[in-house]
Amino acid sequence: MIKSSTSANNLNFSETSFEQLETQLLLADVGVETTMWLLDKVRQKINPKNSENLNTYYLLQNVVCELLQQIEAPLLIDKKHQPYVVLVVGVNGAGKTTTIGKLASTLTQNDNSVLLAAGDTFRAGAVEQLTQWASITQTKIVAPSGNADPASVIFDALQSSLAQGVDVVLADTAGRLHTTSGLIEQLKKIKRVISRFDYSAPHETILVLDATQGQNALNQAKAFHEAIGISSLVVTKLDGTAKGGILLAIARELSLPVRFLATGENISDLHQFEAQVFANALFAKN
Repeated sequence: MIKSSTSANNLNFSETSFEQLETQLLLADVGVETTMWLLDKVRQKINPKNSENLNTYYLLQNVVCELLQQIEAPLLIDKKHQPYVVLVVGVNGAGKTTTIGKLASTLTQNDNSVLLAAGDTFRAGAVEQLTQWASITQTKIVAPSGNADPASVIFDALQSSLAQGVDVVLADTAGRLHTTSGLIEQLKKIKRVISRFDYSAPHETILVLDATQGQNALNQAKAFHEAIGISSLVVTKLDGTAKGGILLAIARELSLPVRFLATGENISDLHQFEAQVFANALFAKN
């Protein structure tokens, strides 16, 4: 969080004010490069003739909001594709499977029928966890009976969804470190298998990122995007120690749409990303 203390609220154009803003941005996990970029943008907005009447803090807030508006985009289900295939990826611990459950709830509330594909056959308990979410959200699920190949599980789910006239398939995948070559190759295989079912699928590839990871979340986004192509992001764990500033670095460097923010474990703790709301929270007063 970029704190809005009394002294910060009264900052006018000066190098001292920029130094304070720089410190606050870095403490908020924005990162060095994006911090410098943001401050340069603020400087460009300053007219030296009127600098005495300008508040650099609020100029920065406006620059941040403009940046975030570029990645504000809701998840839209295109009914021309049935099923609409959403592949969900991410590393272990990011909240990927829980996010799928919350997404299933959101989509069903918007009158979409949903089927879950339990493609994470690697992590112990992942299939059981997704099965519980299917029960909670009253959605269908295709799960492996044994140690099945993830791609085959997802392909079976696609065939089942087609037979049942399901609107959306949410496909879970194994979560390991983004530097694990086996995980990346498995994801590439899954995408190939999905494209054989429907050449235009997956229609959405969502990366789930843990906001508490800071700069490592940016590295994850870069690695996944380069390896398999990411359509959008869901950012989780914004209810605890996460400062949220890493989202600014992701917006500047990757320009990937952010669909949702997760602020807790409850099924209702998934919120559509809104740039102005996030910027306000990021700059909330003490």
